[in-house]
Amino acid sequence: MTRLTGWFPRILTMANNSPWGSGSGGSGGSGDSGSGGSDGGGTGGGSNGGGPRNPWQPSGNGGSGGRKPNNIEDLFKRRPGGGGGGGFRGGGFGGLPKRPNGKSYVPIAVGAVVVAWLVLSSFHRVGPQERGVVTFLGSYSRTVEPGIALTLPAPIESFETVDVQNIRTIDIPAAGTQENLILTGDQNLVDLAYSVRWTIKDPTLYLFQLADPEATIREAAEAAMRASVAEVTLDDAIGPGRIEVEQKVEQRMKELLDSYRSGIQVQGVAIKKADPPEAVNEAFKAVSAAQQEAQTYLNEARAYAQQLTAAAQGEAAAFDKVYEEYRLAPEVTRRRMYYETMERVLSKLDKTIIEPGNVTPYLPLPELRKKMQESTTVEAPRAQGGSN
Repeated sequence: MTRLTGWFPRILTMANNSPWGSGSGGSGGSGDSGSGGSDGGGTGGGSNGGGPRNPWQPSGNGGSGGRKPNNIEDLFKRRPGGGGGGGFRGGGFGGLPKRPNGKSYVPIAVGAVVVAWLVLSSFHRVGPQERGVVTFLGSYSRTVEPGIALTLPAPIESFETVDVQNIRTIDIPAAGTQENLILTGDQNLVDLAYSVRWTIKDPTLYLFQLADPEATIREAAEAAMRASVAEVTLDDAIGPGRIEVEQKVEQRMKELLDSYRSGIQVQGVAIKKADPPEAVNEAFKAVSAAQQEAQTYLNEARAYAQQLTAAAQGEAAAFDKVYEEYRLAPEVTRRRMYYETMERVLSKLDKTIIEPGNVTPYLPLPELRKKMQESTTVEAPRAQGGSN
């Protein structure tokens, strides 16, 4: 008990010497100095002039050089940008003015933000060519048809629209890359450039089944193209067999992507370039030109042979008909053939027919007519030159 009684005066002395002071002011200080002089508490209290020391004021004797005690409001007024109310001027929150009834606008602003968030994250418009996919806390929930869709606000439910009618195109190889060499069935290399057209068949599988749909389509197209080109020769790959290769690639891509459950529909494959490698391209063009020229000569020879054969067959058929007539009436047929032959020969000659006996010779009237026409034709240009 004696030890506890001795500790109380010391505690009171420390409280009076605190920089915040005590509630009893100067009386507490004088009392401590009389009763507990050995502790030195009274001396400290008296040196402060009987009042508490202001922690916001520099230390020193209160009379001569020290400042007057300042209150907490003066400190805030001296802050940069202060004056009157510090950062809360005007009495509102964050500098906002108050309503006429004295209340703040903060609840109204918060309510407007909440309403806008609910409307924007709950109502969605899905176009005719689109489908909406809804996820609940990150897991697939449902697929929405075209129209207005209503969901729970984000982030409870998320909404994503997918265009299922837009035809997308992937070019292989990409623009600006090196040549794409593929091995053909006859152990030759061909540089192929092609494009793949595709659409989204199932938006759910498209979004959640594949990590990178375009990369998957590109890899599937390259695998199908290499497998298809390996079944044809180089001439077919760069020539008439390109259509067959495109059809095989499309069919193989459909089977491969369906096995992946990708939700992708391949619309078509088009080969845009099919050339030999760049190193042998010029030589290959020269060989191709020579082959085409040789093929042209062969085609012309075949056509000429066919013409001769057709003419010979026609003459043989006509001779067979004449022979049949000759067998029926040999004399008449010989005379007719003689007349026809003489008619063909004499029709192209200028002739004069003279019969024997006292008969007036045949006048060459056709020859006279030709000479008259020639003289008329020669005199007409001369007359035109004299008039000029």
